[in-house]
Amino acid sequence: MTPTITAFESSPDRGKGLARDMRVRWTLEELGQPYQVRTLSFGDMKQPAHLALHPFGQIPTYEDGELALFESGAIVLHLAERHVGLLPTDANARMRAIAWMFAALNTVEPPIVERSMAWIFEREQTWYAQRQAIVDERVRRRLGELSRHLGDADWLDGAFSAGDLLMVSVLLRLQSTGMVDEYPNLAAFVARATARPAYQRAFEAQLAVFLQAQAADGSSPAR
Repeated sequence: MTPTITAFESSPDRGKGLARDMRVRWTLEELGQPYQVRTLSFGDMKQPAHLALHPFGQIPTYEDGELALFESGAIVLHLAERHVGLLPTDANARMRAIAWMFAALNTVEPPIVERSMAWIFEREQTWYAQRQAIVDERVRRRLGELSRHLGDADWLDGAFSAGDLLMVSVLLRLQSTGMVDEYPNLAAFVARATARPAYQRAFEAQLAVFLQAQAADGSSPAR
């Protein structure tokens, strides 16, 4: 049975590849695994059928036979453990790659998401400039720490792994800010990863869904 993932019917990122189903698509492409996509409107995401898969009414979800998963990190970990290609065979290296998966989602991503949420919901407030300075400092602290670890290496720990995949997925959320470019080795890290054929296939597949939705309602995408 071909697994099914869920994705936005019309992504709020407007085709930039930042929605979290992109992480799952990229993983499946790296592993050479077929998959189907079920797109959902924002209304669909809050209906009982989807809430039975994802209790918080978000995307992505992953269904394969009797197995149903939510949370992009959990889905990527499941796929990486089930198929060869994104986790090392050496036990210690494997656990280090998994540690980087957790670091991407639990250490690096939170201040980045906090920054974007502040811009969306708080930028009209009189105190927003002070708030932005605080969250920007938190983001740059994490970027600096990550940059020091990476040094002149291509990847975070040996060969490309699920840890790199998730870390780059997180860093891409900053692409409109120029903050990653302040750290040349991180900018090169992101460029290497997004040049991978699997990433390009996943990006084009996600973009195609968005463009189809735009065509259906007669609007033009903002690129």
